[in-house]
Amino acid sequence: MGETAPPQSRVCGLRPFPSGMDHRESIHPLSATNRPSMKLAPVFQNHAVLQRDLPLPVWGRAEAGGRVTVRLADHEAVTTANEDGHWLLRLPPLPAGGPHELVAESASGRVQLDDVLIGDVWLCSGQSNMAWALERLGRKCWDEVETLPQVRLLTVNNPARLGKSTAVGGQWNPCTPESLAAFSAVGGYFGRALHHALGVPVGLICNAWGGSRIQAWISRETLLQDPVGHDEVRYYESHVWQPDDTPQIKSIDDWVRANAPQDPGNLGLERGWASPDFDDVSWPLMSLPCHWNKRGHPYNGIFWFRRTETVPESWLGQDIVLSLGAVDKFDDTWVNGEHVGGMGNEILNAWCQPRIYTIPARLIGPDRRVTIAVRAISHVRDAGLTGPAEIMRLYPISDTEKTIPLHGDWRYAVELNWGMVEPPTQFVWGAGNHNSPHILFDNRVAPLIPYGLRGVIWYQGETNANANEASLYRRLLPMMIRDWRRAWGQGDFPFLQVQLANYKEPTQIPKRSGWAELREAQLEALKEPATGIAVAIDIGDADDIHPPNKRDVGLRLARWALAEMEGCGGVPSGPLFSGMKIDAGGRVRCSFRHIGTGLVARDGALRHFALAGRDRVFKWADASIDGTTVVVSSNEVPEPMAVRYAWADNPDTCNLYNKEGLPASPFRSDSWPE
Repeated sequence: MGETAPPQSRVCGLRPFPSGMDHRESIHPLSATNRPSMKLAPVFQNHAVLQRDLPLPVWGRAEAGGRVTVRLADHEAVTTANEDGHWLLRLPPLPAGGPHELVAESASGRVQLDDVLIGDVWLCSGQSNMAWALERLGRKCWDEVETLPQVRLLTVNNPARLGKSTAVGGQWNPCTPESLAAFSAVGGYFGRALHHALGVPVGLICNAWGGSRIQAWISRETLLQDPVGHDEVRYYESHVWQPDDTPQIKSIDDWVRANAPQDPGNLGLERGWASPDFDDVSWPLMSLPCHWNKRGHPYNGIFWFRRTETVPESWLGQDIVLSLGAVDKFDDTWVNGEHVGGMGNEILNAWCQPRIYTIPARLIGPDRRVTIAVRAISHVRDAGLTGPAEIMRLYPISDTEKTIPLHGDWRYAVELNWGMVEPPTQFVWGAGNHNSPHILFDNRVAPLIPYGLRGVIWYQGETNANANEASLYRRLLPMMIRDWRRAWGQGDFPFLQVQLANYKEPTQIPKRSGWAELREAQLEALKEPATGIAVAIDIGDADDIHPPNKRDVGLRLARWALAEMEGCGGVPSGPLFSGMKIDAGGRVRCSFRHIGTGLVARDGALRHFALAGRDRVFKWADASIDGTTVVVSSNEVPEPMAVRYAWADNPDTCNLYNKEGLPASPFRSDSWPE
């Protein structure tokens, strides 16, 4: 059987956004003119959840100057549309319950929504670790997945474009195993825990964008009030919106097209590497999933991976599903020489999307052999077949319980070595680029305002955890919290965040850390009212910026919400540093909040404490628990002035917990410049 070429070649540059296109009319029907019929804002749909115990904002469009009436659960509110036909009203607060009908009508028409619940609505926002879907956990998550009729899910899918959006893209769905699998894993675990604990409907809105900076999530008006933000916005508006005014490359798309390697053509296909008859016995083995740049191949390029399996006789005569997991960045995949699928730059965040392809029954012969060949392309940063392992499998379309695992050894060959390609550390912006200042606020946040919320959970910061921006984050995060609360106008709703997990090479000596600085900035944000934090310093992965343990992250967020916001009691988190004293003899005594029923060292003596004296040179120190405090000392630092704990990108052996099993946050007592 001869191998077939993919339907189109993969281009390593990002697809440019057509210049001059105005997106607002095409995806935001509420912004269109000459549409007098009654319309609700698109966020109001069948199966929606509305926030309990608050005046309920409802808005939409009708005929200009028309009288609008909205009814919900025996309550009614009336308003008049303005001269443009826009209207907004507030229904009186309602208790948890439903399902209800929501009816909006005017002289121009009537709209009815069914199966509307009243409960708690949480906005789940941030970057890729929040967007990371439950299905990426594979089969091990399915035992925990439930059909929860009173939990509803909405994933916002608005693109990032110039101008401010007025409508939300995405659909409310009841929580089923299928809808939850495609939803944020952190959000799903969080919402399920709240629903079980409180017994009220829960609405979860996932509004996250992989690789996004916090500056993209803050409004233009607020950024202009900050000196650095002001300069970014002015530069963006004076140059990026008018790129002909400057010779510099202004968008990341341009940078990729100008600098990233381009696919010269499918050399591997020409060599027969997709054919089932090709002899790959001389190819070395690589255990998948992994990033190849962290397995002895520190470069970008094009790799081929091959593996042959024999399927059971009972699988013959039916289509078979090939689940490869994610491929960082693009792929084309063949089975028995025929191209069965591929994903490239036409898919948003293709690098983290699971590949699921159908193998037609006709491709499997009497020998029952399935030869899989994957051409994986990475033109920038990380690279590989990244799984997770649990979803790398073959299974018959008629019975998803039967499975042949595909994680483990694959044969591989290098088609092209491009060297390691790193974008500039200074972010560049442009139309459609998600890192442009205020662009995600304009396109992802603004369309939701003033939809009633119980609160926000936030998992972001990885993109800002660099030497240039980590210290700036201590201003930006509180700024964003205040910005969103001011925009919603419903007071200080809870804002809970995930502290960055451990990542990168473990630290052998105390040294500067951008990730530690950013974690400290996240702690500083707890000075804002009604804020909380889920410490994740013990569940990261040195080789993966997307640690798969999303369950504990979601449950730790829920724990804080239940303890601090819902009055359910209990300790909300692990120990948080509250101060230090220097005892006689040069011992430093550290105090903590949230020690619960006591402090504990896991797996031996306490580790990852360091002391420094006047020279500001930190040395590893001995530490032990003394009642509700930790005592730290070092013979190398007889006159200590500062203490640090787990101050590293990846303090993988840090082990201070409370007896409730929650880890202590990294901290430092000093404020010395890094």
